[in-house]
Amino acid sequence: MRIHLVFGAGLLAASLGMGRQAQAQQTPAPLASRSDEPSYRKELIYGVNFNTRGGLIGGVMVRSTRLLSQDWARFWSLEAVEIKHPKEQKGGTQFGGVIVPGKSNYLFAVRPSAGVQRVIFRKAPDSGVQVNGLLSGGPTIGLLLPYYITYNYTSDPRVNPTDYRNEQYDPLIHNDELRIIDRAPLFSGIGNTKVQMGAHIRGALSFEYGRYRDAVAGVEVGAMVEAYTKAPPIIRTLTLSDETINDRFMPSVYLTVYLGTRN
Repeated sequence: MRIHLVFGAGLLAASLGMGRQAQAQQTPAPLASRSDEPSYRKELIYGVNFNTRGGLIGGVMVRSTRLLSQDWARFWSLEAVEIKHPKEQKGGTQFGGVIVPGKSNYLFAVRPSAGVQRVIFRKAPDSGVQVNGLLSGGPTIGLLLPYYITYNYTSDPRVNPTDYRNEQYDPLIHNDELRIIDRAPLFSGIGNTKVQMGAHIRGALSFEYGRYRDAVAGVEVGAMVEAYTKAPPIIRTLTLSDETINDRFMPSVYLTVYLGTRN
């Protein structure tokens, strides 16, 4: 009797074990790809731009991205930067002022862009570095803000000792460097700003960091080619034409540091 009980208990335990094993085999395992899918649909970032055509800080940018699939996204962006002439160099005047000799206009570029983004290397859900490739382009709105200087028109100190005038630099008029006193305030000629249209296209790689799904931080490194309908007259001289001394095509390399949010 005892032998039969032991044998029956063994059969029952074996049947229960086999049943659990069969149930485990029938239960589908979670798909590994689900953990790789992004947990957001939109992204908004803000950044500071550094480029080979600008000063210490080139400008600022904002970009809105919408995911199309696991690896593809489309975006629009808006960037505002100052563009400097490669030959710009600050110099002093005999009155103690600081000017950029030959500079006649500031050039500010506003660049609305549309483009696509492709994931090249995907990071882990909560850590690591993700590498994206970006391609975009659009129009460029060039704003030529006159560069004003303070010029000494005094002919006889006994008659008019303080005939100082703030005017846009013109090499035909302000041809005596000893009479240039200083640079006038930045927005002196804002009312005479002119618009000059162009276009741009760029390619870049972004390196995205971050440990949180609702936040993003990273850097973007890229190259851009920009062209204007005519050369913006940033620098002017008596010996060369505006088209000769200034560039119509402006290739550059840039780096943008950005932060943003996702939802």
